[in-house]
Amino acid sequence: MEARFGTSLTALIAAIVLNTVARAAEHAPPLVIRDVTIISPERAAPLQHAHVRIRDGLIAEISDKPLEEKQQIDGRGRFLIPGLIDSHVHVRTIPGMVPPHRAAHPDIAAMADAQEPRSYLYFGYTTVLSLGDTAPAIKQWNEMDIRPDAYFCGGTPMVNGYSYRGPTETPYFIYNPDQVSSLPAGVDPKNQTPEAVVAAMARDGAICVKSYRESGFGSFTGKLPVPSVELIQRVVKAAHERNMPVFLHANSREAHAFAVQAGVDVLAHGMWNGHSSTPEKLSDGVEPILKDTLNRRMGYQPTSQVIRGLAEVLNNAFLDDPLLTHVYPAKLLAWYRSPEGAWFRNEELGDVDVRVFNGGTRAGDSAVGYLARNDARLLFGTDTPSAPVYTNPPGLNGFYEMRRWVAAGVSLKQILQAATLENARIMRLDRQIGTVEKGKRAHLVLLRANPLESVEAYNTVETVFLAGRPIKREDLSARNAPAK
Repeated sequence: MEARFGTSLTALIAAIVLNTVARAAEHAPPLVIRDVTIISPERAAPLQHAHVRIRDGLIAEISDKPLEEKQQIDGRGRFLIPGLIDSHVHVRTIPGMVPPHRAAHPDIAAMADAQEPRSYLYFGYTTVLSLGDTAPAIKQWNEMDIRPDAYFCGGTPMVNGYSYRGPTETPYFIYNPDQVSSLPAGVDPKNQTPEAVVAAMARDGAICVKSYRESGFGSFTGKLPVPSVELIQRVVKAAHERNMPVFLHANSREAHAFAVQAGVDVLAHGMWNGHSSTPEKLSDGVEPILKDTLNRRMGYQPTSQVIRGLAEVLNNAFLDDPLLTHVYPAKLLAWYRSPEGAWFRNEELGDVDVRVFNGGTRAGDSAVGYLARNDARLLFGTDTPSAPVYTNPPGLNGFYEMRRWVAAGVSLKQILQAATLENARIMRLDRQIGTVEKGKRAHLVLLRANPLESVEAYNTVETVFLAGRPIKREDLSARNAPAK
């Protein structure tokens, strides 16, 4: 009964997003992309000289013969891939800004908010999954005209834990009996059990659950109360009864072992802490955990750029990257260069040695390389922005992440699979998105280079299609932001 309810709920959520897609499709006349090479993860090889007809926001036909429509797009020498999916973001969050900064600079904040969805699209992301979010923020996002489709996981922090910001912002927090002194006044503990919380987020439209198991990264994030395996198992059971996968925030060897015990579906971070593995040799105790991850076909989100991004805060040259001018408004970039914009570096990192972050990168990459060599179920997610830092820019952070994967030993084919079909599958949306097939939603990306030959191809986006609506990349750049 519950499983059937979960399937119906997922269909309902998809229908809500499809309704916004249908509205967009009303403004998108039929078109044909002619003589293009299709690269899609379900295909053993690229399909050359293909002709793709798009109607009513869907892929209506794929043919090896020319097709006729009034609107035609020349695909010669181009590569058509499914719209990319980032399955770990935090929408409506300006990298490097916290509420006092927003209040002090409302004009800059408004520009950044308006550009954020366009920056994801600039790098080909047509779908995002916001972890630890709530329905109102996602509804607001999906009401925008030009933006990736957004879905969300409800977050289950424990009372006084990492990311707990009160019952309004984090309504799905879990009450643990041993935290009786921390329970906010007026909160009924019966409404904050794993079962009650998962039921509430399902009613609100969440398609997945995000739980947390970590002892903390340092002073700037604080510490999480560590839940028991039994508590997270209850979360998993309640979620699976509703066909909702469970993502676990875990970035250490200890937390990954915990995740295997608890039976979660996705490890929402790489194994950066608790070991000193190198590409040549894994530390003691690491390989058995990774083997369990493989055997259980757990999803694995390396989020490698999280650690690299923290290191880049200490890099004076980071803001000179010309790609940033396409994803951040000019006034926001200028603010990042100001003493106020450098607050995180000065107040939180201080005199931290960059080698601390380099060690985490090396350890995490070693685990990712092992999993890639053994055909793990890799899921592409960036955790954008992972902290209040400007080094995790929307959209561009995905390109940085892909480069990190290549450096760790992940193949280009695995990257495409992880950022399209595997993400669609974990989100239970693979009947609608994730491949270039007849009947799928026409969320597509036209590239000038082959993504199976170089990761740099993902920076050659020419056109993004939203429900068949073609949008030129240059029109999405922060350099060409609309006046309003």
